[in-house]
Amino acid sequence: MDARFLYPLESCKIIHLLRHGQALHNVEAEKDRNALLSPHLFDAPLTDHGHQQVENLRERVVSSGLLKRVELVVTSPLFRTMQTAVGVFGNEYKQSSMTSSPPILALEVARDRNGVRPPDMRRNVSEYQTLFPTIDFSQIESEEDNLWRPDVRESEEEILARGLEFMKWLWKRPEKEVAVVSHGIVLQHMLYVFANDCDLSIRHELCKRFANCEIRTVVIVDKGMASSTEN
Repeated sequence: MDARFLYPLESCKIIHLLRHGQALHNVEAEKDRNALLSPHLFDAPLTDHGHQQVENLRERVVSSGLLKRVELVVTSPLFRTMQTAVGVFGNEYKQSSMTSSPPILALEVARDRNGVRPPDMRRNVSEYQTLFPTIDFSQIESEEDNLWRPDVRESEEEILARGLEFMKWLWKRPEKEVAVVSHGIVLQHMLYVFANDCDLSIRHELCKRFANCEIRTVVIVDKGMASSTEN
C-alpha cells in the first residue's frame, strides 16, 4: 500500500461525475459531424440505447448503496442530462417503496459547451418544469436560453473557467457526497481544475474522455482546511 497523503475527513468531499447516456446527436455525429449543426437535433434527447444505459447504471447505483449516500445531484439543464439524472438518481417513475432519492438541482454552469450547435441549446425553464417536476430550477436565472449564441462557440478557456467556478460553488455546499450529471468536455474541464495535483499517469487516466453514462468518482480536498486542522 502506497499511502502518500493523509487528510481529515471534514476537509474532503466525494464527487461522482456522470456523463449523460447516449443521445440522438451522439449517434448522428458518428455518421456526419455536420449533423451537429442541424436544428432537428435541438436539445437532443436520449436514444433507446441511452435509456438502457441509464437503467443499467440505476441498478448499479442502487445495489452498491450509492443512491443512499449521495446527498445532492447537480445536473446540466439540458434534456439528455436531466433524463439521465432522474433516471439514475430520481424517483419519478419508481415505486414509492423504493429508496428515497436525493434532491436534484439544475445549474447553468454544468451545461454543455455553448453556442452554434442546436443540441447544446436548452428549452424554456417552464417547459422543463412540466417535464421534470422533481428537479429544482430555482438557480436558473432566465426563462429563455440567453447563454447560447448562434454564431460563437464557447472556447475551452471559457469552459475551464466555468469548471473552476463550479468547483468553488460546490465546495461551499454543506453536502459531503455529491453527484454531477453533465457533458463529456465539461466534466473533463472540471477535472482539469485539480489536474496539477496528480501524478502525470493518474492525470491522464482521470481526465481522459468520458464514455456515455460513465461515472467517475473523485475525492477533493481543501488543503487549507486540512492544514488548519493539523495545527
